[in-house]
Amino acid sequence: MRVIGRLVGARLGAMGGARRWKGKRALEAARMLDEVVDTQLPLLASFDEERRRRSADYLAELVKLAQDYRYYAHGWIDARELDRRGHAAMATLSKLREDPTARLITD
Repeated sequence: MRVIGRLVGARLGAMGGARRWKGKRALEAARMLDEVVDTQLPLLASFDEERRRRSADYLAELVKLAQDYRYYAHGWIDARELDRRGHAAMATLSKLREDPTARLITD
């Protein structure tokens, strides 16, 4: 009985280690998204109103995605929900990029 308890405990400990590792990776992804937003945010001031609005919407979507990664890292949502939210964010970002009035930044 003790052997089974040790095996189960070892297995649960290994799963906890994997969870912590995934949580650290999720926090790194959130930090990377925050850095992207932080570097792009000052550029918005130089845009015209319409372009600023679209860019702000795009950056807001990245902020929400970073927050979802933090929720996952803290165990508040599972991997399936993170995946669902990530796909939703990508769909929204794709729609924003497909806007025929949008101009890409080339400078």
